[in-house]
Amino acid sequence: MLKKKIKEILVGSNNEGKIKEIKDLLPKYYTITSPKDYGLKSPKENGHTFLKNSLIKAKHFSKKTKKICIADDSGLEIDLLNNQPGIYSARWGGKKGDFNLAISKVYQKLSKVDKNWKSKKIKARFICALTIYGLKKNPIQSQGIVNGRISNKKLGKNGFGYDPIFIPENKRLTFGQMQQKIKFKIDHRSKAYKKIKKFL
Repeated sequence: MLKKKIKEILVGSNNEGKIKEIKDLLPKYYTITSPKDYGLKSPKENGHTFLKNSLIKAKHFSKKTKKICIADDSGLEIDLLNNQPGIYSARWGGKKGDFNLAISKVYQKLSKVDKNWKSKKIKARFICALTIYGLKKNPIQSQGIVNGRISNKKLGKNGFGYDPIFIPENKRLTFGQMQQKIKFKIDHRSKAYKKIKKFL
């Protein structure tokens, strides 16, 4: 019954790449909107974890629109950089969210820590936290993780963000080189979504 009553889901992000990926995960019978449709800017993300920042966004947009909102907070953790950029992954791209700049920063920092890093296996992981707010009394949250390593150069034009420099475990291609349907089966966002899709 609940599914019939809910007609719209707001994806709580102003990042076009995230909106597209979350939209592709959600059931097709929903009308999907974003903060842009309501002229809303993103809230200040002052949480110290992916889950907390995901909740901040979902709650903010749900309260502002009176809609059910699903929001993501995700990022890249690199072992050699003490799990940086982590929750600051997007912010490494500066005010304009330039991920070419962010990737350059990753490479610069890796070279500073170990000038021979390119010949080594640099362990990393993508983490995604999802929050659904406004569906039940309490927020519904989940987290997905995909382990892998850092590519020593940018490869591929698919995806967004740090996808061109992340090679998932047991794979040869970066997320940036993979076809979307292949990436979808193994990435952090789909892992997080699988844990909460029963609610939608």
